[in-house]
Amino acid sequence: MIITPEMEKLLYQTANEVIHEEQPDMDPEISLLLVDDEAIQVLNRDYRGIDRPTDVLSFAMEDEREDMPEFFVPEDNNILGDIVISLETAQRQAEEYGHSLEREICFLMVHGMLHLLGYDHGEESGRREMRAKEERILGRLGLFR
Repeated sequence: MIITPEMEKLLYQTANEVIHEEQPDMDPEISLLLVDDEAIQVLNRDYRGIDRPTDVLSFAMEDEREDMPEFFVPEDNNILGDIVISLETAQRQAEEYGHSLEREICFLMVHGMLHLLGYDHGEESGRREMRAKEERILGRLGLFR
């Protein structure tokens, strides 16, 4: 799959919408990596202990794990973290849900960014809150199901 300049622009707009809603005074740096299922499976296995592909992974800069090296982070740090999206899984999910690939990739971007900002969907209330935010942000971008 080729990511077009239009898709790059849409992903940038998506990230800005999330920040505008959640942290309007923040000017964060986020890295986005678009990969295939094989690459995301390796990351999912190595960092989450789940040996299968997934759709999106988020690695927050503020997360601290005992098995990770300690990094010096300046106080004026604006690095929010990294998001990894599997384009293969996004394509399958877009087909399964009956919407565009662009909508699915942007959904995964919003989802990943909300995780970077501290949201979690381990509990039902957190899942509902995240889903409402995701749909509201995507709606503002004109990306409906």
